[in-house]
Amino acid sequence: MDNKIKISAISYINTLPFSYGIETCKLLKDRIILSKDIPSVCSKKLINNEVDLGLIPVAEISKIKSPKIISNYCIGAVGKVNTVFLFSDVPLNDIKQIYLDYQSRTSVKLLKILAKNYWKINPGFINTAGAYEDKISGTDAGLIIGDRAFKYINKFEYIYDLSEEWMNFTSLPFVFAAWVANKELSQSFINDFNDALKNGLENKDIIIKKYLKDNVKINFDIEKYLKQDISYHLDAEKRKGMDLFLKMLNLHSARIKILS
Repeated sequence: MDNKIKISAISYINTLPFSYGIETCKLLKDRIILSKDIPSVCSKKLINNEVDLGLIPVAEISKIKSPKIISNYCIGAVGKVNTVFLFSDVPLNDIKQIYLDYQSRTSVKLLKILAKNYWKINPGFINTAGAYEDKISGTDAGLIIGDRAFKYINKFEYIYDLSEEWMNFTSLPFVFAAWVANKELSQSFINDFNDALKNGLENKDIIIKKYLKDNVKINFDIEKYLKQDISYHLDAEKRKGMDLFLKMLNLHSARIKILS
């Protein structure tokens, strides 16, 4: 048990192909322990050496002592991602405060970069640790990410897709999460792991069919989401987008108001 590689994967719908590939791979079955967590917990586990490999928000990579991106697969988007939204009752220039989603630090940092450098607004930012969605009203906007964002799409007059806004700002795609290890892993494991991810991506139809069977009352188009909205290949353009985001993150030293 102690020799098994511990893996933390994001528990959102967009990771279903990865989870399916890992869980159905016979070559990995006896070599890993897989847990599924929200993005912030994935990174926390990897930073604290509770796992060896994680699908973590890219903004957290610098917190790992010796980070190694071990896969050419990621959670990314070319334009709209449709699960990372700023919701508001008023236009950007009228927003006074923004509630920050506690589940992903990358999305929070992307929001702050867009606010300062692209939208040119300076709202107060409110950290959250639990339910806050019902507080989004009037001049108080809110960042909501992941699966639960779907149910808010028709509830606000102004909706800003952060991945689309990043593309408008930089002309580059955005990478939300990458597969990162905090230790040396054997090349044979890395090869088998990437083959498993590839197999999962090649079986989206099976995954979608199973999800629809288990969730008969969904309020979004899962086929479009997994096949069009999420872009899983960490190609050259996404690496450029990721590098630019990390560079801007390091340079982003504006005085940001944090309201507890």
